[in-house]
Amino acid sequence: MADSRAHYQTTRELARARDSQSPQVRLTEVRKGGLRLREKLLSMDNVVYYRTCDLIRVPYPTKYGLLNAYSMPTPFMHILNRLFIVQFRAGQSIRTLLFSPSDIYGNRLTPYFHRLAKSFGPFENLGSKFIAPVIATVEEWLEKTGISPEQVDYISYDHLHTQDLKKWLGTGEKPGFFPNAKLLVTTQEWRSAQSLLPPQADWYCPGGLDGVPENKIIFFDDDIILGEGLALVRTPGHTEGNHSLVARTPEGLLVSSENGVSADSYSPLQSRIPGVRSFAKKTGMEVILNGNTLEKGLDQYISMVLEKTLAGPSSRNPDYYNVVPSSEMSSFWAFPFIRPTFSFGPLEFGRPVPLHDLPSRSSRINGSKSKTRKASTKKAARV
Repeated sequence: MADSRAHYQTTRELARARDSQSPQVRLTEVRKGGLRLREKLLSMDNVVYYRTCDLIRVPYPTKYGLLNAYSMPTPFMHILNRLFIVQFRAGQSIRTLLFSPSDIYGNRLTPYFHRLAKSFGPFENLGSKFIAPVIATVEEWLEKTGISPEQVDYISYDHLHTQDLKKWLGTGEKPGFFPNAKLLVTTQEWRSAQSLLPPQADWYCPGGLDGVPENKIIFFDDDIILGEGLALVRTPGHTEGNHSLVARTPEGLLVSSENGVSADSYSPLQSRIPGVRSFAKKTGMEVILNGNTLEKGLDQYISMVLEKTLAGPSSRNPDYYNVVPSSEMSSFWAFPFIRPTFSFGPLEFGRPVPLHDLPSRSSRINGSKSKTRKASTKKAARV
């Protein structure tokens, strides 16, 4: 396992917030801690570059995506799986994180989606083309932005459902596509993914973690700050080891995970999706869970409240929060009755820094700094 001390700082605003045996107390303490962490992250500079990249659209059961809240007889919604490319300052360096870089072809072996594809019978390939169309691959998005595989310092996922990591990180026998990248993952998520019970196993790619070298993994068990304006915050519930990406951008803090599948999930009283608003009014539900495994339902509810507390209202539409799901409900002709009331669409802030524009390793070691980096380093030291 890589030495974590060189990669992140622990932040303690939410420490012990979930300790109480009272769910209401836990929710109250998490809100308070979320506001403190939000203030800290908003005091930092923006990340250098932030971009959402559409990968693939796939059918997903409505009964899971909008747990208990959808009233129309449409069995599926379409969700858009995204890659997030984030570059940020960490001391004297500019580092690159890929959040949710899915191997969209390797991931198809995930049992649930594998069975779904087979259900098309002789039309399996045709069904995949129209029902689960590929938009672009991770490799194509990196080429488009000018970021080389060697530049990628970290990859991370809010959780490891469907993920096959061998292509990116390699195995003992074969090098990975990202030669310098390390996986940032909570210890709980990694342990869970290697010891699955049947309710979990349908959603994890068989063998997806096999052979990944131990020195390619960085575990964390607390909320962490990776650099200026970028944090990974524990948000258990959808899975036991779930975490969320929080990035400081010109539009404020953007928060991403798959605890919820749409902006409607975090503002159900504003939703025009059939049944969602009435369900929230009848039950008092502040958020609508994405519940395909329900590993920790109460924790997931509290985590979604934390996510929208961190995010704050969107400047694009203040009825909704700055939560950008890693897999987001999208409109699709085959499922005409279910579409998001509000969505962010593609996002891009800043400019990507390609490899040839980065300072050389020797100049960083010798302490060559710009005034901007001096200011950034001083601010990071106060965090």
